[in-house]
Amino acid sequence: MNIDNIKTEIPHNKRKSVTVLGLGNMGAAIAHTFINRGYDTVVWNRNAEKCKPLVEAGAAGIEILSEAVAASNQVVICLLNNTAVYEVLKQVAGAVAGKVFINLTSGTPAQARDFAEWAERENASYIDGKILADPIDIGTAKAQLLFSGKPTVFDAQYPLLEKLGTITYYGEDAGAAAVDFLAQVAIGYEFLIGFLHTLQLVHTEGVDLTAFAQRVAGTLQGYGPLLSLMVNEIKLGTYQPDLGPLQVQAAMFDDLINHRKSKNVETLRMQEIKNLMDRRIADGHGAQGFSSLFELLGKQ
Repeated sequence: MNIDNIKTEIPHNKRKSVTVLGLGNMGAAIAHTFINRGYDTVVWNRNAEKCKPLVEAGAAGIEILSEAVAASNQVVICLLNNTAVYEVLKQVAGAVAGKVFINLTSGTPAQARDFAEWAERENASYIDGKILADPIDIGTAKAQLLFSGKPTVFDAQYPLLEKLGTITYYGEDAGAAAVDFLAQVAIGYEFLIGFLHTLQLVHTEGVDLTAFAQRVAGTLQGYGPLLSLMVNEIKLGTYQPDLGPLQVQAAMFDDLINHRKSKNVETLRMQEIKNLMDRRIADGHGAQGFSSLFELLGKQ
């Protein structure tokens, strides 16, 4: 039975129809964007109450999952995690032939590949997508969306996908977008936890945090060329002293670590870097640069 004030009629105009499964902050922003761009938008959420604001905005709310999936050939999924996606797909298996599933849920490359294989077995199509944006940015060029999957399927869905933001396509491997997404998110967290550590350190020294953050922001502008240099050194395997020879850098790390210890600030991250440097130096590579630590990071 459909909840009060939610439409039970499926839109008759199939020319621009899309179903959105999941109406958290991101899913709701996606559905609103499709509505605003003229799509007949069907919405479903496990908690049907979340459909009501979308219905008021012009969507058709369907309480029964199978009916929501049946309503459109294009089905966009944006749930909390891929465990929830597995549960949703399991419920509609056997009745999705010809559908195109576009999964915008955060997840791993392996999960994306599993979903693509599931779709193939079901005679459906699958595109994996990842979002680098806040919900408020969906529908603008500021929203970065990463996609991977069969090129013919992606090309056919591009007119729909481009409504959500700036699109980057990573190729046929369904897991490729997730690889880049997780890596970029990880870089962000690695930087931010390091930033918090250093804020704690300079705070104990009485430094103005606002002014310090502004100086850090200025310094970060110079990292682009360094990143390119390091990648080039890794590809060549030459490891020129990008930040100076490791043996010189390692000597400075004693000061970095001891300063943190003196202020009772956590030293684990700095010690990890120092240990990697010491290993590389012990192997006879003390004249190489920081990028040479790459050689150790794939080894247990």
